[in-house]
Amino acid sequence: MKRCPKCNQTFEEDWLSFCTQDGTTLFDDQGMASEPLPTIVSPSPPVDQVAWNLPSPGTVSGPQVVTHRPAQPAWQPPPPPGYQSEGMATASMIIGFASIFCFGPIPGIVAIILGAMTLSQIKKNPEKVAGKQKAVTGIVTGSIALVIHSVIIIIYILTIVLTATNH
Repeated sequence: MKRCPKCNQTFEEDWLSFCTQDGTTLFDDQGMASEPLPTIVSPSPPVDQVAWNLPSPGTVSGPQVVTHRPAQPAWQPPPPPGYQSEGMATASMIIGFASIFCFGPIPGIVAIILGAMTLSQIKKNPEKVAGKQKAVTGIVTGSIALVIHSVIIIIYILTIVLTATNH
């Protein structure tokens, strides 16, 4: 049986030469096996405590400074983002595309309003609300739809007025 003189931990393995806790050389402890060992608790080293690691007498190099730091906790992945929703941004984009192709100017206005509301929420809480690209796409497509349908309505009104004045 071997014992560490620094932490007083005993080891049954005869092949061990150094303490597994602090690296101190172990001593044979055959005669003291019947006596209870005193409990000694060494204080933990403070942050950035400097210990001099002096060379053994046979080496030529000078002393080295070893800095002890407290153990860092194991890496943990970050929590998932707390996005409220991309729902309004997605709705703005879909309604904007739909209003360009078939549904008229009113859905274009709805797409612009939904996109603007989403951008406002993103500006207030950028870490919680997502969908900026979808909101901008909804605003742009809604505006394009409004322009297209306004031109179509103006042309329609002009043709009605012109045909009414020619008859």
